[in-house]
Parts: sequence; structure tokens; C-alpha cells
Amino acid sequence: MVASRAVRRSRPGTVPGLARAAALAGVLTLLAGCGGSDPRQDENETKGDYPVEIVSSSFPRSQGLGETTSLRVKVRNPGDETIPALAMTVDGFNTRIKNPEAQDPKRPVWIVNQGPYNADTALVGTWATGNVPPGETRTFAWQVTAVRPGTHTLRYKVGAGLDGKARAVSYKGGPTDGSVTVRISRRPRDTVVDPKSGDVVERGDSSQ
Repeated sequence: MVASRAVRRSRPGTVPGLARAAALAGVLTLLAGCGGSDPRQDENETKGDYPVEIVSSSFPRSQGLGETTSLRVKVRNPGDETIPALAMTVDGFNTRIKNPEAQDPKRPVWIVNQGPYNADTALVGTWATGNVPPGETRTFAWQVTAVRPGTHTLRYKVGAGLDGKARAVSYKGGPTDGSVTVRISRRPRDTVVDPKSGDVVERGDSSQ
């Protein structure tokens, strides 16, 4: 019992006291680091203009409520330099309702079941595939399910970086963005199996 009381009442110079002091010093050091001058997020991104080419894009223009489809956009680097971080920003997976009483006016039009592989970023609605050497292509693909009937427009825009220094620019006057207007009906689409690919496709589907 005497030894136990001695441990509990140990002075700052004893082992328990030193341990507490070291722990406190570590916390203070961490807090000091948080308040210091952190490096800028964009300090390692190469500044410049990088041409991009949208090779192809596809998304069914007619869909049924509850139907799962794929949005695919293929992009090429036609320039002479490596694109630091080929990115794609999509606007239109959600819509905003006009209801002043709604706590959250945002409503999903499509639920994103799966986004481009290993391309998540901290930016809302933006995915990035990393650097792309000259001449190479990357395909952004989303698997989505339609959950809101009506006519909706999905817009997408290509980027060359995530921090504002690298900019995607037009290649030979081509676009760096695109859009597709989709009608989502309350009934399932009339679909058939493509005999060549084995994929389920809509009769008379016209994709962008």
C-alpha cells in the first residue's frame, strides 16, 4: 500500500511525472504545428495550359426510372507534355427543388453507384485519374441509377489539375466540356440484347 501511494503521489521528477510532461510537450508541439504555415496544396502542381481532346462520350438519352446505365467520357492528351492530373467535373447528378421549407433542397436525379476507378478527390463532383503522358487516353466511367423522372441535363468539364495552376485548353478548337439531355420516364425502357457485344441496349438508342 505504501508503494502504491508513492506511485500515485510521484513528483514531477519521477518516472510517471516525466511521462506526463513528455505527453504534454507532444500535444503542445502538435498544436503549434497546426497553427504554423502549412505548405500550399498547389505548390507541386505544374503551372501551364494543357490541351485536351474529348475523344468520345456516351450516355443513353432515354432512360427508365430505376434503370442503371453508364456515363462514359474518353479523353486524350494530344499535347507534348504530361497532364499533371486529368480531371472531370460532372454537374447534374443532383438537382435543387424550389421549396423554401425544405432543409436540404438538393435531390438526386441519378444515384452514383460507382465512379471512375481510383479517381475520388476531395472536390465535390470531381474525379481525377492522375497524370497522363502525351498521346495517352483515359476513360471516365460512372455507373448510375435514374431515380427522378423528367427531363434533365448532365454537364461535364475536363480539367488538367486540381489546384488551379494547370488548365485544360482546347485542342484544335475542340471542346473541353460537354452535355447531354436525358428524359427519364416512369416506365422501364424498351431494351434488347446486342448480338455483337452482349450488352443490354435500348431500341433505337442514340448516344452522344
